[in-house]
Amino acid sequence: MATKTPKKPKHNKVVKTVHAAKSLNLQKSTLPHSIVEVVGTLKKAGFDAYIVGGGVRDGLLGFAPKDFDAVTDARPHEIKAIFGGRCRIIGRRFQLAHVYSGREMIEVATFRAPPKDDTHTTDEGMITRDNVWGDIEQDFARRDFSINALYYDPIAGEVLDFCGALTDLQNRTLRLLGDASVRVEEDPVRLLRALRFKAKLGFEFDDALQKQFHADNWALLEQVSTHRLYDETQKMFGGGYLTPLLPILFEHGAMDSLMVYPPDEPSALMTAAAINTDKRILAGKSVNPAFIYATMLWGNYLHQLAKFKKKGLPFHEAQIKAAAKTIDAQRIKTAIPKFAEQFIADIWILQSKLVNPKIKDIAQLERLPKFRAAFDFLVLRERFDDHPLTEPTGDMAAWWQAYQDANASEKAMMIESFGAAAGTPKRRRRDRKADNISLELEQLRELSLRHDKPTTKPKPLFVVAPQADAKDEMVDVPSFAMVEYSEEDFAKLLANDEPYIPASRHRRRKPSSTLSILEQQQGLSESKPPKKSKATTAKNTKKKSASPKKATPKTASSDELGDKPKRRRSRKSNAKPKADTI
Repeated sequence: MATKTPKKPKHNKVVKTVHAAKSLNLQKSTLPHSIVEVVGTLKKAGFDAYIVGGGVRDGLLGFAPKDFDAVTDARPHEIKAIFGGRCRIIGRRFQLAHVYSGREMIEVATFRAPPKDDTHTTDEGMITRDNVWGDIEQDFARRDFSINALYYDPIAGEVLDFCGALTDLQNRTLRLLGDASVRVEEDPVRLLRALRFKAKLGFEFDDALQKQFHADNWALLEQVSTHRLYDETQKMFGGGYLTPLLPILFEHGAMDSLMVYPPDEPSALMTAAAINTDKRILAGKSVNPAFIYATMLWGNYLHQLAKFKKKGLPFHEAQIKAAAKTIDAQRIKTAIPKFAEQFIADIWILQSKLVNPKIKDIAQLERLPKFRAAFDFLVLRERFDDHPLTEPTGDMAAWWQAYQDANASEKAMMIESFGAAAGTPKRRRRDRKADNISLELEQLRELSLRHDKPTTKPKPLFVVAPQADAKDEMVDVPSFAMVEYSEEDFAKLLANDEPYIPASRHRRRKPSSTLSILEQQQGLSESKPPKKSKATTAKNTKKKSASPKKATPKTASSDELGDKPKRRRSRKSNAKPKADTI
């Protein structure tokens, strides 16, 4: 059975028109050196090379192009061979070459052709891999919008138009090349690009493109990588035209594909953040797309916070859980990087700390890395936040602005006055000891005044309350007999002339004499036992050795009596050993 080959898109007869660049007010001298150097190097190597895309479009409309892209008939590996180490091949679905010229990077693509079969397409028709090489006439047909299909050769000074793109620029019309429904199926992100060009250029859609903004086509965005959608939102938020783009996204139903639980229309806080972002870009300042996400998801965060507060969680813990749950839900739509997620959560959590700061934390809050972003968010909230679940700011944005403009001494005075105006201090724990002392002083004061009828009845201050189960039992109190001493008892005590020796010393010391002082004065002497001869001592030792050992009571050793002999240290001889002689 023969397989059914896919239908190839029908292309009208290509009519190429060549225009002089000078007639279109395009001059080589106004281009950056990097793009001219890359195109010139490719042409010197024998390949065709052109500037294509937004760089040509914006130049024809009188805008300053943000970047320039190049296209050539050289394959990626040939581009790598020409530029060597300053070229890097990237991409899987759409293979590109990044060529570095000085500090700038030029994106170089190879001419593409329509896909030959449906090998790298989904059931809905979305192209998953687009690395089929072709010529310039096939490449223009692969472009999305006609206004992006102009080819500019700065070396030859020519502009090539294959599809009447200059006419669409003059009529300020956005038109998809080929069948609009098929082109959207190939890449649903083209719907977002169309809305972005409408807001940036102020163009209108043609009839075929206008019919593509419906729920079925928006559902195709679910097949697109969340990382690619986040990159597309970065282009939207950081292009300098977010103020006109925001209502267009809501009007055409794009916010359901970019945000979880979006409101029906942009809130006042979103609009104010968009205006502030565009002003910063116009002034040449940097912007963080995560700040826009913080304003867009602020309502979702407040709903989650209210749920966790109803569960009885502490406020700070409820804040952390609400921020985490809001960001986790948004991750299904757009894959926000980790550092951006932390940035958004810090802005939300710092709002309560800026509105109700602790006195000791005011100086530390100003030094936080996310303080400036959280302060800007607070300023917008104070003027434009109309969400029903939001908490009042208490005009703290003006106080923080004055605090940042003050010097060190003025900041200290502001902190002191803020603490004085903070209100009554928190209720402290009752000190019962102080209450007892004050009660005692009050009783003494009333007693000293000697009133006939004191106002307070004196109460015992230290009373042990009786136990409930205690029984009335008589407790026997011990009685002691009186002891009387006579004069003879005192005379005996006085006649005792023995010296006092502490018990501890008496045990360790050998007594000098068993006689009292009176006996020694009378000249009495102690009777000493007769000395044993050497023969008798030898017989006793033999008997002890012959008889079995018995446990005998130990006598007091010389160590216990304090006559411990001194221990002598054995000294080694310092004499060197004599050498062996032969």
